[in-house]
Amino acid sequence: MTENLIEAQYDVTKKSKLKKFYEKNKILIFSFIFSLMLVFGSFSIYLEKKEKKKVLLSENYLQAKIYLEGGNKNKAIDILKEVIFANDPTYSTLCLFLIMNQNLITDYRELSALFDHLLEKNKFSKEERNLLIYKKALLNSNFVNESEMLMSIKPLLNTETFWKPHGLLLLGDYFVSKGEYIKAIEFYQKIFTINNLHNDLYNHARSQLAIISNE
Repeated sequence: MTENLIEAQYDVTKKSKLKKFYEKNKILIFSFIFSLMLVFGSFSIYLEKKEKKKVLLSENYLQAKIYLEGGNKNKAIDILKEVIFANDPTYSTLCLFLIMNQNLITDYRELSALFDHLLEKNKFSKEERNLLIYKKALLNSNFVNESEMLMSIKPLLNTETFWKPHGLLLLGDYFVSKGEYIKAIEFYQKIFTINNLHNDLYNHARSQLAIISNE
């Protein structure tokens, strides 16, 4: 009986305190609730807009491919560049690769600038970013000087990445094309120090070293 009275009194006291707290802070409480609703509402709108943007970019990418199949390269290029500057890691990258693969833009400076835009304006995983760095270096390898070439590949050589041996191989080939065989040998030999090296990379490096030894 006594315990029941104590519990009842405790409940009354607790409710009274809660009521007083509510009365004293109701404006703050309403403001907090309203802020939460605003945040969740804004986030929902953001997600919806993001999804709509993805759908639109996907449609534009497909439309560009249709223009290409129909022989309308200029229309395709305009759409592809528009998607690139929309700054979507997926579709912007796909559009740049399509431009390269179809040789729609032949000016390496313009293509290099598009790579720079992608890398600067988008968030990529480590390996995605390294792929773009490698592709840009590969693009520029026929046009840039030694210092620029080394600088472009440097991010791949200073980290453990899938694209590191590709970068070393590219440098080896670059110096072979310049007739600088000692430098080429240096980079080819570094490839053999990498664990789990793909057979194609290994065989290419060995083949190039054999050719150099016969020069």
